[in-house]
Amino acid sequence: MVASNPSFLSRYLLRPLWRVLWRALLVWLIVTAVVTVALRYVDPPFWSWMVWRGITTPEGYPERYRHQWVDLDAIPLYMQLAVVAAEDQRFPLHGGVDFKELEQAIRDAIAGKSLRGASTLTQQTAKNLFLWPGRDWTRKGLELPLALLLEQVWGKQRTLEVYLNIVEFGPGVYGVGAASEYWFGKPVQRLSRNEAARLAAILPNPWVYSAQPPSRHVRQRTDWVLRQMQQLGPDWIVNIE
Repeated sequence: MVASNPSFLSRYLLRPLWRVLWRALLVWLIVTAVVTVALRYVDPPFWSWMVWRGITTPEGYPERYRHQWVDLDAIPLYMQLAVVAAEDQRFPLHGGVDFKELEQAIRDAIAGKSLRGASTLTQQTAKNLFLWPGRDWTRKGLELPLALLLEQVWGKQRTLEVYLNIVEFGPGVYGVGAASEYWFGKPVQRLSRNEAARLAAILPNPWVYSAQPPSRHVRQRTDWVLRQMQQLGPDWIVNIE
């Protein structure tokens, strides 16, 4: 039959489909690049992670989210350091993607181990801003060019500022400003070092971990974050650009 002919399928189905997908990808890349440049100067009013949560509405998700933007220079240095110490200690050194950690993650996957993190703060910012929840390879693959783009267009300070303002610290609690008020009833400027470390300690799973009252695991992780902060020192992020 004609319909089963490979050349027929290639000409009338596969090639048009490929052209549509290629053009859609090109449009997405252009739009993403334009938005990225704009967000270098304009604080994002919403981001994909928030939109995704609103659409899927997981069980236990509040009807209204909490968020308040705080400029980077108004966020205590130890709050910034706590997040870097907890999530990406090589943040000042890599170019958006930590290829050493990425190579190890790929080796682990080839060896049959579960897909693990290895995401930098820049990659996490790209994920929260443009992508969707999950740990599939498609999303991980898209993180890489987006992280490299953010690094080139934004630089470290803007990346850290956006990350600290859009990352989720609890169901519907976005950014350190809202997290400080939600967990401790005070503005982020009044957080203690221990409280800052505690907020950073719950980031791996803020839907499970509580900053107040902290579980035994959160207390132990908080102590670890404080030790890492002491070892890195404030100069580790003071001069990032």
